[in-house]
Amino acid sequence: MLPFQPLASRALLATALGLSAAILPLAASAQNAETVRIRGTLVRVDASTLVVQDRGGEVVSLARPADMAVSEVYRIKLSDIKRGSFIGTAAMPQADGTQKALEVVVFPEAARGTGEGHRPWDLLPQSTMTNATVADLAAAPKSVRGGQQLRLTYKGGEKTVIVPPDVPVVTFRPGTEALLVPGAKVLVNAQEKNGTPTALRVTAGRNGFAPPM
Repeated sequence: MLPFQPLASRALLATALGLSAAILPLAASAQNAETVRIRGTLVRVDASTLVVQDRGGEVVSLARPADMAVSEVYRIKLSDIKRGSFIGTAAMPQADGTQKALEVVVFPEAARGTGEGHRPWDLLPQSTMTNATVADLAAAPKSVRGGQQLRLTYKGGEKTVIVPPDVPVVTFRPGTEALLVPGAKVLVNAQEKNGTPTALRVTAGRNGFAPPM
């Protein structure tokens, strides 16, 4: 097992608002701490430890606090994105000023407003995250047959996002211990707490489904 690398050197840091101001809310006590996202495969879990192999192959051991939250991410349909939906979408900027979606998360109504805005994201180099309300939607341009074009509005701005038909569209719900099995695909929000890398929240897919965020 490789030693844990300092969180500040592992990924883009963001203020903690669940999936780093994009997907899920964290406890208020963590809002001013630096949070890192670890995407990978669950290797081992017990009452006090979470071991994850990240997508680069590094094995990371994290402390598991008693109040660590677990959420399940699952696929829904492109047609489930409605006018008025509050969504988060990782995307790539395009030359024409639009954003091409890499994934779309449709927030439950109770999470409306989470991390609202537009910011850099670390899913891919140069990717962005926009959390916003769907103000309008239409068929995507002919070059993206079968997709959707979304006009997203947020406080202080708006973005046009093109969603190809093969892009994963997901939502989430509270998860259970049954999701935390070796081989599960996970997205972990972690922080340094008293010098110890600590998992704050685990978002997991069922039956090998990988959180696309």
